[in-house]
Amino acid sequence: VQLVESGGGSVQVGGSLKLSCAASGDTPKTNMGWFRQAPGKEREWVVTLRTGSGSTAYADSVKGRFAISQDNAKNTVYLQMNNLNPDDTATYYCAADFLLLRDRAFGGYWGRGTQVTVS
Repeated sequence: VQLVESGGGSVQVGGSLKLSCAASGDTPKTNMGWFRQAPGKEREWVVTLRTGSGSTAYADSVKGRFAISQDNAKNTVYLQMNNLNPDDTATYYCAADFLLLRDRAFGGYWGRGTQVTVS
């Protein structure tokens, strides 16, 4: 599975961005999700979408502001981010078929990331 993120950029506080993650090579079998990493900080789990059921889980820090969705025909997931604040500044990574334990990811497939800057 190859993952390519897009849609990052710079936005003002309170603004919105929509990230995309296109999967190719194979269809993720278990889940897809987003993680982020700010400079000097550990990678942080943001959201998981189970590809079979469509169920979702969000980190408390983004709950109510971010929304993940999928387009099965395009093998793409999206992350709609609203009411952004400077703490959301990070490189956002798309992942698939990962194992999440205590909000830490193991294994899976990863994209190269897309930068989101909120100022």
